[in-house]
Amino acid sequence: MTNYDDLMGFVRETQALGAVAGRLGWDQETMMPAGAAAQRGEEMAAMEGVLHARRVDPRIGEWLAAIDPAALDDTGRANLREIRRSFERASKVPAKLAAALARATSLAHGVWAKARAAEDYDGFAPTLAEIIALRREEAAALASGGDPYDALLEDYEPGTSGAEIAAMFDAMRPRLVALSDKVLGAERQPAALTGDYPEAAQIALSTEVAQAFGYDMTHGRIDKAVHPFSSGSGADVRITTRTDSGDPFNCIYSTIHEVGHATYEQGVDAAHRLTALGQGVSMGVHESQSRIYENQLGRSRAFSAHLFGRMRAQFADLNIGDAEAFYGTVNRVRRGYIRTEADEIHYNLHVMLRFDLERALVAGDLDVHDLPEAWNNRFEADFGVAVDKPSNGVLQDVHWAAGLFGYFPTYSLGNVYAGCLHEALRRAVPDLDGQLAAGDSSAATGWLREHLQQFGALREPRDTIIHATGSEPSVEPLLGYLEAKFSELYGL
Repeated sequence: MTNYDDLMGFVRETQALGAVAGRLGWDQETMMPAGAAAQRGEEMAAMEGVLHARRVDPRIGEWLAAIDPAALDDTGRANLREIRRSFERASKVPAKLAAALARATSLAHGVWAKARAAEDYDGFAPTLAEIIALRREEAAALASGGDPYDALLEDYEPGTSGAEIAAMFDAMRPRLVALSDKVLGAERQPAALTGDYPEAAQIALSTEVAQAFGYDMTHGRIDKAVHPFSSGSGADVRITTRTDSGDPFNCIYSTIHEVGHATYEQGVDAAHRLTALGQGVSMGVHESQSRIYENQLGRSRAFSAHLFGRMRAQFADLNIGDAEAFYGTVNRVRRGYIRTEADEIHYNLHVMLRFDLERALVAGDLDVHDLPEAWNNRFEADFGVAVDKPSNGVLQDVHWAAGLFGYFPTYSLGNVYAGCLHEALRRAVPDLDGQLAAGDSSAATGWLREHLQQFGALREPRDTIIHATGSEPSVEPLLGYLEAKFSELYGL
């Protein structure tokens, strides 16, 4: 076992250094002074250089060749699988390119944030063009003659392809569009929440809700950021949220969403920490946790009744009279610009737009300077509304500034997985609604931890869902859930 022990010791140190690099990224988006951006770019590039050198260290290949998988248990073989995948992918990317990507994406965050605030896409376009050029170069190295977009997608959802995602979207789009048309044309329309909601009270309530959904604040913290996110793994998992004085749901549900991510990381078996298995297995599975927390649990009639009581206690006067009306308000359907604020029906249409555009960008079929027009035309076609400004359109998301091409489709894949998990959860916990109405999510979150979260990356993504639910993933549970929920809510 010496070779295996040596390999795992080396990987543990690499994982620890990667966690340090992640903390630099967290700091950049929450607390770093604006004037430090250029230096932080150099720091991130230096860290990536060190990490890349470790990921392609020839000793990894030697250890892998010397280890007999038959002598290992399931955990050992899974570690070898993940280590080999990382080693083979990293070995295809030149160190100079890896450092250049780290530097460019670090610097791009500040450029994007400034351009977004100024509604200035032209100010961001050159930076985006540079990132796309670097990612294309990386994709070409990784693809080895295959599809470049698939090579990038592999970073976020191993074992799937752009063609498979496109087929899934083709199956979902007609039913989502039909449901949207019926709901928006319904006579019954829930009222919107109005009023002014102080930031401090929003943060206090969101912190309470985060803990109600199992977020361990002794191993985490909540800060503000332009774009909410979760960062870290194991014993240090941090989340961010944002506030809008006229829309407390933005803060509350962004927090619940990120708590889903964070509790997945906190829930991984401590024995896997700082190993290749010590984090979520894929972004699709990760999104299944954030989406089931936010939607099937957090926007359920049962939990929204509990939240209604807590909102009244925190904010006193609400323009919504009772818990049932509040449930309608929480799930109010409208054609909005912002993906992270989208209702459950329209959310996946937002993702489909981004998926098609980024595939075209990576393929070279869409030029960066033509991106706003392509975005605006597609948005108006899908949502029937003209985009009024870049921050409501092409500049709203940070992902492309961060170089995360291939990430967006995992949001919808996560919704599909969440539909499957919710169906299984309902079978396993028949009194789920009674517990959620009391503000108690422990049975639901405990089931998810037991059947999915604790295993980290022990199984491949698809097998992770199959193990938790007992069935192959399918779009049917999600679509059936949406059609039943919104037909009942809107009196269809």
